[in-house]
Amino acid sequence: MEKPAPTEYPILEILERRWSPRAFSDQMVEPEKLLSLFEAARWAPSSFNEQPWYFVMATKEKPEEHGQLLSCLVEKNQQWARQAPVLMVSIAKLNFEKTGKPNRHAFHDVGLAVGNMIVQATALDLCVHQMAGFSSQKVAEIYHIPNEFEPVTAIAIGYGVEIEALPEASKASESGPRSRKPIESFVFDSEWGQPAPLVSK
Repeated sequence: MEKPAPTEYPILEILERRWSPRAFSDQMVEPEKLLSLFEAARWAPSSFNEQPWYFVMATKEKPEEHGQLLSCLVEKNQQWARQAPVLMVSIAKLNFEKTGKPNRHAFHDVGLAVGNMIVQATALDLCVHQMAGFSSQKVAEIYHIPNEFEPVTAIAIGYGVEIEALPEASKASESGPRSRKPIESFVFDSEWGQPAPLVSK
């Protein structure tokens, strides 16, 4: 299912195509495509080239492991994410390797890595849906994640299908229109809250 962004100004076609569906096919994702996703993440920029991103992953090729990661999601997300053949959790290293000091940009940099991954996935006709609705504590306990690391987001990856495959509770949000805040609401110049002339209408 395609749901291109209704943009006001021209952007790359691959960015228009990117969205976060909940309806997934049970078709497995090829290993070489998964490796391409991680390669895309690997080349994201980061503060001091720290590369503070890590991932735990489970696929339906190992149902017990897939179910284990699925159990970390809130129930509402489990209802649809169980169909996704690949589940992940992104994880941030909270301190700099060289100095041991807190890296306040760690979550930002993990987001950049996942952003790269999502663009690569879209190019490979894969769908990605990130989730805040999961238990970071349960992830840390199950996977024995050290204290200096913190789970950031849960991620479902796979091939998309039509929304008829979704539970009824998820269909309405899936079929609704896409929207975003206008540019003038977040681009300022001389004073906070004052839209820059470039973006004023």
